[in-house]
Amino acid sequence: MTDVGDSPEAKTDLDQRLQSAIDRVPFLRNAGEPVRLGGLTNVNVRFGDFVLRIPGVGTGEYIDRGLEHVAANRAAAAGVNVSVLFFDPDDGLMVTKFLHGATTMSPHAFLDTGAIARAGQAFRRLHTTTQPFASNFSLFAMIDDYKSLLASKNATLPEGYSRAQSTADSARRALMANPVAFVPSHCDPLCENFLDTGAQMFIVDYEYAANNDPMWDLGDLSVEGGFTAAQDQVLLHAYFDGDVPAVDQARMVLYKALCDLLWTLWGVIQHVNNNPADDFWAYATGRFDRCTTLMATTEFTASIDLLVSLTVPAAHGDNGGGHEERPSR
Repeated sequence: MTDVGDSPEAKTDLDQRLQSAIDRVPFLRNAGEPVRLGGLTNVNVRFGDFVLRIPGVGTGEYIDRGLEHVAANRAAAAGVNVSVLFFDPDDGLMVTKFLHGATTMSPHAFLDTGAIARAGQAFRRLHTTTQPFASNFSLFAMIDDYKSLLASKNATLPEGYSRAQSTADSARRALMANPVAFVPSHCDPLCENFLDTGAQMFIVDYEYAANNDPMWDLGDLSVEGGFTAAQDQVLLHAYFDGDVPAVDQARMVLYKALCDLLWTLWGVIQHVNNNPADDFWAYATGRFDRCTTLMATTEFTASIDLLVSLTVPAAHGDNGGGHEERPSR
């Protein structure tokens, strides 16, 4: 096994988990030498033409693997995700096809405006051609669920969290004032969840995927990639294949802050679960600081004001969006 961890104990544990996974997926036995790939919460291992994903310890507390199964297969059928060859919805053990010749993206790789444009096109394909997923992404319900989970673990939240939550509630009311139809969305577009062949961008890892406001995906990728205003415009113009509606850009701005608020709580969960993959307290506080910085900008305030001014009837959903149809673009 290549690159299995920093200690003999970690290597032994991983080897045991790997052998158990291979026993469940026999076609991996002669597929090639196992090579460890990246991942924050899960173990990802390449075997020749295949990639094995072993779910991280504790991820079943907040990820529904049955819903992920539906989303991953439907995104693959739409040509956005790589092919899913094995999936056990009981615990999320998964094998996908290895995409030869593709680059795993990073913030640095997204400095290429062509890659940003291909990501925008991939989002449009995901949002417009994929069969609906089996659940809706309810942002504020997720925030409440994460807070409840953390309360049950007696966890400490970053200082100033309650003030940020109050600002988030204002953004929620603004989003509900102009509801949109939900579409199949990735909902966790880390840069590393994009694979670029140079001709097409693929999006992988559908653990958090659900039907959602499409601007969440664009806003979240912008935050994950540290995009500039100019990069945001490349993404938006590629997604809309032309002019960008002001209301959609406003929604993207709000979601850039709100996704950081959500992933702040996710980071604290990883911290209290003693996930050894990273310093998750630093991760959480870093995201929280970025969230509050954006919430303090005139751009954020103006985006709230624009959405409130539109006076569209309130949504019936919880996510700051709704299920009403919006005019075609």
